[in-house]
Amino acid sequence: NRTAGILLSVIQSAIKNGIGCFSKSAYEFADWLKEAGQSYWQILPLGPTSYGDSPYQSFSTYAGNPYFISLEDLIEEGVFEKECEKLETESKEGTIDYKKLYEDRYPILRKAYERSNISENPDYQQFLAENEWWL
Repeated sequence: NRTAGILLSVIQSAIKNGIGCFSKSAYEFADWLKEAGQSYWQILPLGPTSYGDSPYQSFSTYAGNPYFISLEDLIEEGVFEKECEKLETESKEGTIDYKKLYEDRYPILRKAYERSNISENPDYQQFLAENEWWL
């Protein structure tokens, strides 16, 4: 049997707030691929980027890139609202401003974590315990 697919980085999928992420539009894109008869969505590595902001230069084999966290989902959870307005940035086609993401997005993600009650979640506590060796 023959199959087909697409190579598209999550970074480039439905860019909003400076970078693509696992937002509702990414899931809709995956559904669209299935409806179009595609079998695969090949993506680049999902780890946090380090030197040169290359997905192939990650400092962790296990960690996910926090830039891929959907801000829209965090807004729906109620952990913040207006903080995201300053992230509404235009991206030049084919480019990601990692410096701006680092300066603007990390503080907002930290604030979202602090406002959430994730530390009380038993599944989160189990994850921390099971993965303490690399976290």
